[in-house]
Amino acid sequence: MAGCGSGSDGALVVTGGRCHGGTFAFARIHDMSATHALPPIAIIGGGIAGLCAARLLQLRRLPFVLLEARDRLGGRVLTVDETGAPADEGFDLGPSWFWPRTQPRLAALVEELGLAVFAQHTDGDQLFERMVRERPQRYESGPPEVLSCRLAGGSAALVRALAAGLPRASIRLGTPVTAMQLHDGRVTLSLGAAQGADPGGDSLVARHVIAALPPRLLPTTIQLEPEPDAATVARWRETPTWMAPHAKFLALYERPFWREAGLSGTAQSMVGPMTEIHDATTASGQAALFGFVGVSAAQRAAVGEMELRRACVEQLARLFGEQAQRPQGTLFKDWAADSWTATGADQVAGGHPAGGHVAWVTGEWARHLTLGGSEVSPVEPGYLAGAVLAAERAVASALGTARG
Repeated sequence: MAGCGSGSDGALVVTGGRCHGGTFAFARIHDMSATHALPPIAIIGGGIAGLCAARLLQLRRLPFVLLEARDRLGGRVLTVDETGAPADEGFDLGPSWFWPRTQPRLAALVEELGLAVFAQHTDGDQLFERMVRERPQRYESGPPEVLSCRLAGGSAALVRALAAGLPRASIRLGTPVTAMQLHDGRVTLSLGAAQGADPGGDSLVARHVIAALPPRLLPTTIQLEPEPDAATVARWRETPTWMAPHAKFLALYERPFWREAGLSGTAQSMVGPMTEIHDATTASGQAALFGFVGVSAAQRAAVGEMELRRACVEQLARLFGEQAQRPQGTLFKDWAADSWTATGADQVAGGHPAGGHVAWVTGEWARHLTLGGSEVSPVEPGYLAGAVLAAERAVASALGTARG
């Protein structure tokens, strides 16, 4: 029988019928039809887009199964504590901000879920580093044109709120989809083994599939039969995945000392290794600075994480003074090294996804497969707001074709 236990990350974890460090554990489903009617819609991906799609189906009381390859929900949303472990309160290694005024759908969802927000700290002067032999230049900064906000507790608060309203038995973690076969109006999904479980052989059948993942991952990780036409596959492969080429560094401090010096924590650098730096202090007052590492994925791999951490701390000391040289801890996430985010094509930055109103799926698959990841959104592609809109559009499309 499946048991349940509490893990350090508070994440839902699928096991082979036993506890495995998560809040809930589910037995693997070998014959979906043995216990209930086949769910007409399968969702691949448990990030914000997949969770929003699941929520919309749940609100309509329509059965679904959500399949996530990782052992946690959230996808590129990852909030961790000072040790780097997923946490209910901590620091964002993925997306941190949203803009309520220009992203009304996301703002409405946050309000509907009752999540607390706070403004990103921007008060104070900004710094600019042009050359290593020059002192950083300091500039007064006016109020931002558009106020950016963060979620109290970190962006994972949105993940938890979305997941809380979903039936536990409809979520399977640690379960990658390896192949999809279209036959007689149904899609058979071949599934990989859940973490810690016996490998292989599991599958399920759905009338429609929402692929709530970056388009580039679909042809890279899942074999489709029949194979989509070459133009469609090329469109998927050519769509950049937001965050995939990048790395993020955080330095944690006892207090936000830069604010005492009249600095906002915002800095830009032509020296590096970080090109853009911001205040990452949490709503509860845990002080931190974060930056995007402006070194290519290949260079990061060659240099190594420890050397990059050292160089980033050294840069913060150049910018913010000696106190920045002594962080209480550091965090580092290289998304290019995350196999459930990045592909070989993502090792070189290729720009931001364009999204748009295009035919993402054509041919025989058009009535049975809908792309629903943030990158396909016609508005704010790649961002959290794009994920919300992409999910809405994907569910509407899936329901239309599934009924047809």
